[in-house]
Formats: sequence, structure tokens, C-alpha cells
Amino acid sequence: MSPTIFREGKYRFFFFSLEEERMHVHITSPEGEAKFWLEPSVKLASFTGFSTRDLNLLQKIVEDRKDEIIRTWQSHFKA
Repeated sequence: MSPTIFREGKYRFFFFSLEEERMHVHITSPEGEAKFWLEPSVKLASFTGFSTRDLNLLQKIVEDRKDEIIRTWQSHFKA
């Protein structure tokens, strides 16, 4: 199961239910995929296909909506 947290433009922000415990978010679009750690600070973990410009935009979106992502994560995992 991979609950969608939100969509912004062509990007889908989500996480996998049966993956590692460290809080993070996955992002996908037709151009590529990326994964960002959320703690202790937002940091790119991995990516394929995205340009530097895309990655900078995605990091800004994750930083701006970090609280929402964390709330969704905690609600899903009952943390």
C-alpha cells in the first residue's frame, strides 16, 4: 500500500506502508522519482530522472509542507 499524501502539479507525494521506519516521502512524476528524508532535516535520499531544477523545487515543496507530511505519516502509522 502506498498512500498518497498530496499531489502538486505533475508530482505525487506518497510513502510505502511496508518500508523502513525512518520518516521520509517519495515523489514521482513522468520524469522521475525521488525520496527525501524528513528528519532531522529535509534531505535528498535518492533520485532518478529529475533535473537539479526539479530537485530544488521538490525540496522546497517538501520543506513547505513538511508538517502535513509528518501528520499524515503519524496518522497512518499511529505514531
